[in-house]
Amino acid sequence: MQALDPAACYAALQARDARFDGHWFTGVTSTGVYCRPICRVRTPKAHNCRFFPHAAAAEAAGFRPCLKCRPELAPRAFSVMESSRSLAHAARERLDAQVRQGQTDSMDALADALGITARHLRRVFEQAFGVSPSAYLQTQRLLAAKQLLTDTNWPLADVALRAGFGSVRRFQEVWQQHYRLPPSRVRRAVRPLADGACVSDRALTLPYRPPLALEALLSFLAVRAVPGVEVVDRDRATLRRTVRWPTQGGEARGTLTVRFEPEQHRARLWLSDPLWPHAPELQAQVRQWLDLDADPTAIAQRLHALPGVLGLRLPGAMDGFEIAVRAVLGQQVSVAAATTLATRLVRRFGQPLDTLDACQSIWGPNGPWCFPTPEALARPAPEVLATIGLPQRRAASLQALARAWPSLPADPKARQAALQQLPGIGPWTAAYVHMRATPWPDVLLPGDLIVKRQLERWSAQVAAESPNPTAAPLNPEHWAPYRSYATLALWRMDTPAPTLAKP
Repeated sequence: MQALDPAACYAALQARDARFDGHWFTGVTSTGVYCRPICRVRTPKAHNCRFFPHAAAAEAAGFRPCLKCRPELAPRAFSVMESSRSLAHAARERLDAQVRQGQTDSMDALADALGITARHLRRVFEQAFGVSPSAYLQTQRLLAAKQLLTDTNWPLADVALRAGFGSVRRFQEVWQQHYRLPPSRVRRAVRPLADGACVSDRALTLPYRPPLALEALLSFLAVRAVPGVEVVDRDRATLRRTVRWPTQGGEARGTLTVRFEPEQHRARLWLSDPLWPHAPELQAQVRQWLDLDADPTAIAQRLHALPGVLGLRLPGAMDGFEIAVRAVLGQQVSVAAATTLATRLVRRFGQPLDTLDACQSIWGPNGPWCFPTPEALARPAPEVLATIGLPQRRAASLQALARAWPSLPADPKARQAALQQLPGIGPWTAAYVHMRATPWPDVLLPGDLIVKRQLERWSAQVAAESPNPTAAPLNPEHWAPYRSYATLALWRMDTPAPTLAKP
């Protein structure tokens, strides 16, 4: 575990620098609370500050979370790349997933899933994070409960069970022991959406680290938005889309709204009523969809040779199958044509979503639609799928994808390899799905014509401007582990002439 520099941390704390939000927390010995670097209360004296790399370390030292800056809202400070390389980070990722899903699995079960002993799990976790996995899990459950208490009107029993505590009694015992105040102290009135736009009056807060290239993110999503499934309002910095979310008894269907508030470095998330029971998982999925946990400073430092990368986000997915289908639809056609095909597919094989009449103007004359499920596209014969305007072979590829999707490996790399075994899905399509459906930050799409063209142009420009004529050309390998962001930057550098689709 890398040691923090107290002087550097205190300087960032004085500046309330949001770039460090989630990277560390400040424990204030005079108050017994710990805060995010952006906390708006009066800056404590330096000798009263202790700095911790994560919330669990602060709580293990006896500090309780600040009620003002709400440490449970801080962006995550690690990535899927770390979890693929480190056993400790993989364990942390699984523990966080347990909290999001309200599970109560034991540490023995976690160790078995990782193929190690519980003793080895504890050793590597403590070496990496300075706390035991049990202590880390308990902190994350308490913080999840704190957010639900603050942002929802759920009964205490629902909050306790949803955060992974076996009972209300157990939750209250742990809460009182750690925070020394009743859960009712963090309850507050929920706030409505400013324009009252057909959503629940409850909202979740999604902070992110600045800078955020918001126009680039909204533009990317806007040109790919399928009418009825997604609505992108760039003027109001608002996204809306339909969601189908798996449940034990089937699925929940509804809509979500995300509104960005750039001046406060955050977004706000509203869920329709059918989706609220799944708020913790959906909040995490939205953060992944919009890449709100990215560290833009680290990305820009790695990709400094490319223009326009500061604040760039990698758009992920609310539904990985939707991204995979659109990748197949977009083969050898323009972005506009791929969107037209996706629209026809939704109207033919998707499902209309019942909603309030007042929402009709938001979604258009046909109202909101849910994207087709794998089952809906696996049943029809390829010639039926082809009626939306697909070549017969591509329709067969689409059906093969739909039939294979439920049984594809969960591991992203293994899934990418399995996709390439399907008819009509080559390296580019499989890599694109890997880049966005995971999402994976280190993908440079193989054989992408735009990437190749822009690399050649930019290399030539850099060489012409370099004072050293023997300087080595740009090497994309040097951009790891952020080559997906480099791909997006190279696409944005391309001319507006017709190009192959990036679905």
